[in-house]
Parts: sequence; C-alpha cells; structure tokens
Amino acid sequence: MVFVDLKSITQPVGIIRIMAVIITCLCFSLVASAKPENSPYWAWCMFTWCFCCFFTLLIIILEFTTVSSKMLFDWNDFTAAFAILASLICLSASIIYPIFFTCNTCHRQAGASAVSWVCFGVYVGEVVLTYLRPHGQTRGFLSTLPGIMKMLESFLACLIFMSLEKGQYHKSPELQWCVAVYALCFTFTIILILLTLGDLTSYFPFSFDTTLIVFNVLATAMYLTALVLWPLYSLHNHGRPSSCGRVCSWDKLVLITIITIFNFIIYTMDTVYSVIMVFSGRNQ
Repeated sequence: MVFVDLKSITQPVGIIRIMAVIITCLCFSLVASAKPENSPYWAWCMFTWCFCCFFTLLIIILEFTTVSSKMLFDWNDFTAAFAILASLICLSASIIYPIFFTCNTCHRQAGASAVSWVCFGVYVGEVVLTYLRPHGQTRGFLSTLPGIMKMLESFLACLIFMSLEKGQYHKSPELQWCVAVYALCFTFTIILILLTLGDLTSYFPFSFDTTLIVFNVLATAMYLTALVLWPLYSLHNHGRPSSCGRVCSWDKLVLITIITIFNFIIYTMDTVYSVIMVFSGRNQ
C-alpha cells in the first residue's frame, strides 16, 4: 500500500531537490528556445539538464509516495550516488556550454550558462546534506570512496566518447586500441556499478573483492598504454592547424589526452585503495 510522506518534500534535502527540478527545467528551456547546435557538446549539455531534471523529479515522487522504501536496492546509496553524478555532469555542462556556445550577443545562452552553475551548486548542496546524515543511513558501495571513483571513471569516459570523431582514429591501429581501452573499461565499470547497486555481488561466482582488484589492475595497465599511445600517434608532429577556429578537431585530441591522464590517475588510486582495503581486512 502506498502512503504519502510530506516530510520528504519539507526537509532540507527535499527542498533542494525541488529547487534542482525547477532550475534544471529553466536551464534546458533557455537552451531549447535558442538555436539548436549540431554538436555532441550541445547534445551532452541538453542531456545533462534533462537527465537531472527527470531523475530528480522521479526521486521526489518515489519518496513522496513512499514507493522508494519498497525498492530492492539501497535507496539512500542510490540517491547519494545520483547527487554526486548530477554534480559532476552539471559541472561539465557549466564549463562546456559557455566555452562553445555563448557570445556577447547570446543572452539566452549566457543566461543558461549562469543557471547551470546554480544547478551545480544545488546538487553540491544535496551531496553535503546527504553526507551529514546520521552515521549508518548512507552505507552502500556507491557512497564510499571506491564507489565515487567508479562513477568518476565512468563520467570521464563519457567525456572521451563525446570528444571522439571517427576520422581521428579509424586509420590508426594504435588509436583504435586506445578507443577499445576506453570502451572496455567503461563497460566493465558500469557492470560493476550495477552489480553493487543491485546488491548482486553475493551471487558472483568468484570473490568480488578479488575480481575488483584484478579489474582495477588491468584497467590501470590498459589506460597506461592509452596514455602513451594516444598523444604519441594523434599529436606527435601534428601542431594545431592555422585553420582552427575557436575549437576544432585538434583541440578535441588534446582534451582526450588530458582526460586520459586524469582517468589513469583515478584508476591507479582505485587500484591502490582496493588493494589496501582487502589486505588490511584480511590481516584483521
């Protein structure tokens, strides 16, 4: 039986979520009312605001109707993870949209850029309130440091995919390997997130902690090869063309290189942390 929980929309987290729905709706409405752009970056920004608006509204409805208490997974862990993810993608949209699509006479685009930063601040506020909950209310994997790193790894991979163009790598086996690294690591990271979110790790045929360590080590090694090969074969002896405007394909190659470096660092930290936690747990 479904009940109504007024407290879910009157407590601070509920109020912040209502604000997030209104602000994200305003943001994509401003952008939708302007001229659409044929760009993956424009599509990413629109997806970000629509995704955040829809899922935040869904969370509000599920908590208001108490349906959230009947979910088969850890609801607090899910909402904490969503707040972190929403903060990350809103931050990316707040940086990307003004760089690519604003100008001195683009008032709607400038307004959307400003509102997007407010969206980011609202979701950061939700993250802070979530982690101020009494100890024990947030206990799932995605709310821990390894879970946060897994979400960050997936998020950075999405930025890489958004920046990829087929002409950048289709003639180079070395660059194709890099793309395969990005795709494989992203796919398995998402699978691990879904397994932990659905509390399915107990049905895993092997030790999940050991599997996690093996995956992290392999992903770190694969990203290390991409870290070497991508700039070597995409940027070596290829300076920025003089015909490049504000942003061009060469800039995307540099961006992919930078994101690869960051993701390699995160996978390395994830590997070190998982090894330390497993071996310290065994010693106890």
